Amino acid sequence: MKFSNILCVALCFLQQLIFAQDPTYQPEREKVHNLVHTKLNVDFNFAAKTMNGEAWITAKPHFYSSKSITLDAKAMLIHEVKMNQKPLTFTYDDQLKLTIQLPKTYQKDEEFTLYIKYIAQPEKVYQKGSAAITDAKGLYFINADGLNKDKPTQIWTQGETEASSCWFPTIDAPNQKTTQELYITVPEKYATLSNGTLIQQTKKGNLRTDYWKMDEKHAPYLFFMGIGEFEIIKDSYKNIAVDYYVEKEYAPHAKAIFGLTPEMIGFFESKLGVAYPWVKYSQMVVRDYVSGAMENTTAVVHGEQAYQKPGQLIDENIHENTIAHELFHHWFGNLVTSESWSNLTLNESFANYSEYLWREHKYGKTDAEMHLYEQVMVYKQGQNTDKKLVRFDYADKEEMFDEISYNKGGAILHMLRKYVGDEAFFLGLKTYLTEYKYQAAEVHQLRLIFEKITGKDLNWFFNQWYFGAGHPSLEISYDYNTLRKTVTVNVLQLQAETFQFPFAIDIFEGNNRKRHQVFVSGKDASFTFPYQTQPNLIQVNADGVLLCDIKENKVLSDYIFQLRKADNFEHRREALLEVAKKQEDKNAFDAIVNALDDDAYKIRILALQQIDLINKFAKKDAIQKIMKMANNDPKTLVQAEAIHTLGKLTDPELKPIFLKALESASYAVLGKALVSMYYVDKPASIAKSKQLPDEVRQILATPLTRIFIEENDETELPFVAKNVLAGMFLTGDDTTKALFQKAFKQISETNNTAAIQNVVDDMVVKGKQYQQFNFDKVVINLMRGMIQDQQKANKSNSEKNIAIIKTAMAKLL
Repeated sequence: MKFSNILCVALCFLQQLIFAQDPTYQPEREKVHNLVHTKLNVDFNFAAKTMNGEAWITAKPHFYSSKSITLDAKAMLIHEVKMNQKPLTFTYDDQLKLTIQLPKTYQKDEEFTLYIKYIAQPEKVYQKGSAAITDAKGLYFINADGLNKDKPTQIWTQGETEASSCWFPTIDAPNQKTTQELYITVPEKYATLSNGTLIQQTKKGNLRTDYWKMDEKHAPYLFFMGIGEFEIIKDSYKNIAVDYYVEKEYAPHAKAIFGLTPEMIGFFESKLGVAYPWVKYSQMVVRDYVSGAMENTTAVVHGEQAYQKPGQLIDENIHENTIAHELFHHWFGNLVTSESWSNLTLNESFANYSEYLWREHKYGKTDAEMHLYEQVMVYKQGQNTDKKLVRFDYADKEEMFDEISYNKGGAILHMLRKYVGDEAFFLGLKTYLTEYKYQAAEVHQLRLIFEKITGKDLNWFFNQWYFGAGHPSLEISYDYNTLRKTVTVNVLQLQAETFQFPFAIDIFEGNNRKRHQVFVSGKDASFTFPYQTQPNLIQVNADGVLLCDIKENKVLSDYIFQLRKADNFEHRREALLEVAKKQEDKNAFDAIVNALDDDAYKIRILALQQIDLINKFAKKDAIQKIMKMANNDPKTLVQAEAIHTLGKLTDPELKPIFLKALESASYAVLGKALVSMYYVDKPASIAKSKQLPDEVRQILATPLTRIFIEENDETELPFVAKNVLAGMFLTGDDTTKALFQKAFKQISETNNTAAIQNVVDDMVVKGKQYQQFNFDKVVINLMRGMIQDQQKANKSNSEKNIAIIKTAMAKLL
């Protein structure tokens, strides 16, 4: 599973509530019975948002004999339970646990099949999740009545963590595995998607029954059912069907969005030495999805953020990492599953690290380093750095889905790979996947495999990184002995715990670099190295592998050299930010200008953002270089930033560059050009803004909002209102958030009823969509503030506007 940006924000908003709960020991679910096979037959009552279901559950005692079985079944109406056509006695505890008395005592491995007729009522699910109360209801009806003409009618499921039992009775635990059959009856116009293979379609009147069959075992939380009007775009990898289910509007762009999937499958197969283990690979994009994406076996679901147009894709496919992430789960998570949520790292850390592996393969080392740096920074800036990767004590299982399990876990795998070496690392993964295929596993089993392969004791590594918390905080100092021509690198650990780790140290003598690999085993370690000439720079953690914080004293000349010569992206980035603080120094300014040629495009962007062109040396030469970047940089995101940098100069002579950029196929370039043009030719910028097609205007909401708010254009407030909530809560730069907060305040005080209606409509949708994260409470508080603003404004439409806000608020209360 991967979370969307707005979900991450909502989760951060609630973290204090979540962590305030007392953690308790959370064991692996006891295996009283083992699932064997699940057969379902379902149809739907769209008006009531319920599902009529029949389930045939085949199970067997795990070890001890048993005369009853307890299934998870949330908020259902249970009509009958039978075995071999004979009714069975059952009890239904709080509409959560269905306990069935079996007709005899069954022994270990003696199979039996139950028949259960029921109605799933997802709207009545009351389930504890990532906040005090959630609506993790498993089965979601989207625009079920079809009244919203701007939204398709869809049905889809979301099983992780334990919500599959909201739509079928099961043992809803990650350590269970079952094969499955699913018969789905829907109106003829709808396509369906589920796990496994579509065996048969049977028409009856205006209805059709699709029969899906999954012959390989997988965990109940990975069951999926998706229904809606989709175009199915066919693709393939070898003899494996690879399909993309998208709305008609995006059918022409489906392969541009998802088309690297076959190459990803081939790469991961080759890297892991394990063939893709399933019969197909389908991906569906749905509306109002509660997360970013989910790795349902052979039937991945993505949220709407996957949808992108060519003008966006030319800049960057923002969903590519997620596509790789969910695919890799088909080995780590689906083929071999974490036996408990405490061991979630075996699912999510590997999926997170797959993003690095894919980018390293497809785009090279530097690109992968940029991605790893950003992932690590999310972890470091989070509120959970004191939590262990493997946690048996937590307040709620949803707490496991955080930057520890994802981002830190991925970085730890990178460290393990570098420590044991590529050959051992990937052989270890192959062995793990082979030995535990179609089973559940825990972290110790992974450790034992690596120990067997390498002959190394790895308890120290797993104890500090998997079963411990935090990361090293290092103070680095240097002692030079000019007589002996040696330098001693001192490494002092500042944190309470003592870590041990391999450490890469680069020593630069002129343009020559020599890398030394050392091992730090104590709180205070020192390493002495010879040199021929006084080193220009000593770079610790030179390969960027160790997850740590580093404090050291460097002067400007050190950072200038580091910016030019450091091997790792993170170190060049660090140096650039330090050098940028001293641009009154000509050497520093020249270093920033030189960084505009860095092979890492994000360094080039950062240099453009940091460069100070006011009263600086060689200003004209720098501007000439930036003008060339605006026209010709191979990365359109860099072109866009170059245009933004030039726009700050508000120089009418630069207008031809902005005019050319206004015709760019890149939406990033177009958006920056609109704002830059606004400051040299307002009428031209505003005219272009209003001429853009609606779909482009929506995509360029941020730059257009900036123009319309600064222009105080009341006629555009309804447009701004449709995008303001997302802009306020997207995890992006503070400038963007501040812009949309200003826009929201203007809307909140406006007399423009259409703008008020648009913003509260969006609030209701997003409040309900992310209710499981208490986002409804966030928007209710915003609505209360709007009412106060309208009362203070006391304009002609204020009374009407207040009524609209109160009506919207009532839908969330």
